[in-house]
Amino acid sequence: MAASSNRITLGPLVAAIDQGTSSTRFLVFNSKTAELLSHHQVEIRQSFPKEGWVEEDPREILQSVYECMERTCEKLTQLNIDISNIKAIGVTNQRETTLVWDRRTGEPLYNAIVWLDLRTQSTVERLISKTPGRNKNHLKHKTGLPISTYFSAVKLRWLLDNVPEVREAVESNRALFGTVDSWLIWCLTGGACGGVHCTDVTNASRTMLFNIHTLNWDPELCRYFGVPMEILPRVRSSSEIYGLMCLGDQSAALVGQMCFQDGQAKNTYGTGCFLLRNTGSKPVMSDHGLLTTVAYKLGRDKPACYALEGSVAIAGAVVRWLQDNLGIIGSSEELEQCAASVGTSYGCYFVPAFSGLYAPYWEPSARGIICGLTQFTNKNHVAFAALEAVCFQTREILDAMNQDSGIPLSQLQVDGGMTSNRLLMQLQADILCIPVVKPSMPETTALGAAMAAGAAEGVSVWSLRSEDLNEATCDKFEPQINPEESELRYARWKKAVQKSMNWETTEPKKYITFYKKTQNIIVFNY
Repeated sequence: MAASSNRITLGPLVAAIDQGTSSTRFLVFNSKTAELLSHHQVEIRQSFPKEGWVEEDPREILQSVYECMERTCEKLTQLNIDISNIKAIGVTNQRETTLVWDRRTGEPLYNAIVWLDLRTQSTVERLISKTPGRNKNHLKHKTGLPISTYFSAVKLRWLLDNVPEVREAVESNRALFGTVDSWLIWCLTGGACGGVHCTDVTNASRTMLFNIHTLNWDPELCRYFGVPMEILPRVRSSSEIYGLMCLGDQSAALVGQMCFQDGQAKNTYGTGCFLLRNTGSKPVMSDHGLLTTVAYKLGRDKPACYALEGSVAIAGAVVRWLQDNLGIIGSSEELEQCAASVGTSYGCYFVPAFSGLYAPYWEPSARGIICGLTQFTNKNHVAFAALEAVCFQTREILDAMNQDSGIPLSQLQVDGGMTSNRLLMQLQADILCIPVVKPSMPETTALGAAMAAGAAEGVSVWSLRSEDLNEATCDKFEPQINPEESELRYARWKKAVQKSMNWETTEPKKYITFYKKTQNIIVFNY
């Protein structure tokens, strides 16, 4: 009787698939209270076949979704919650990651090329060299984006040029292109047996093939990149029934943070760092290195809402680098402990430009740098410098956003996995000189996807009217240092950024020597 009563009082449930760069999660929310009832998470392996290349296995991504769904439903059953009460599932995903698969067999034709990947740098340089005045913003009037390795079109072009299986599938009308949302929705709605091949406006707006004004694939852009339009998914709104509802991860976080008004903003700290500011129903073009993107379109007949976005390639990924590549920490918790033990970088500055620099520079040739080292410097100072680097990068894109909008933010709403690091949040408030506000329920990306799914016409179990939205409880971090100190530290870090952008990224082959010790003989390979 008690179990039955619990099921009744919960009301309709809405779930979200949150497929990120480093993990997949499946989460179930109560649509009436926004309470997270249960979830499960599975890590995703990344492979690095060559320097600058980042790939993931599409099959592993799909299997991780199945596993997360199965385990979450098991947990709900153990809690005596009726899983048949799940009325809709939303999808939120890493956005620019690019996949091509065979529509007949359902098999991927190559690994997913992750958004961080740099293999298309020469393609980007060639495209820019052909524009009037070598202008990387040549397509920005249509796409809102600079020509960059970050976006899907150049990754797709690489697949067409370098993978025979992809080229042959295109020629025989068997190929389908999509970002991760398209792949998951197609597989989960039947795959080769009638799966729905679609995407939403937020993911489409990150390809460089989509016109953000007409909200359609643009024939001129497709010709520019040599992409056949037949392989592209159908573009839908972000809150519409098409098997599953989808919303790019950063747009989902904007919805989950309830930033529905012009001028509201949020910053998500995940693998990278992404600051989005709602600009309302008209796209605002940036003069300071930011992106113009579709924030959401919450219904087939609803207007699109746009955002200015500052994208940082490396945020949480620096933790994994310190852990896996250098071995100086064992976990993200240990990073916080190491940094807190010294409370300063002691003049050490870190620019984690492992995939070049994104906003506001868009400089793919930049490389990571750690400088200001002395004999006194130890791993704890480097740990502190790594956290500071995340904050300094956010400061750069916030400054650009304030310049573009003309109205400085008075506080910063934050979310994402790194926000559990309280030292990082305090550092961020100190470096920005404004309060940082973190919701007590950190899963705002998945929450946003669930809200969009639950609000879709035909589902309508989640109201997005301002009077019906539950106000979230938050932690607030106030600045604790004087602005002069903040400015001094930021200015020193900016000097390190300039060094990272002037780094010579290639050396003549004749000067590269590989040393290999064989027994007691050192062999030199040229």
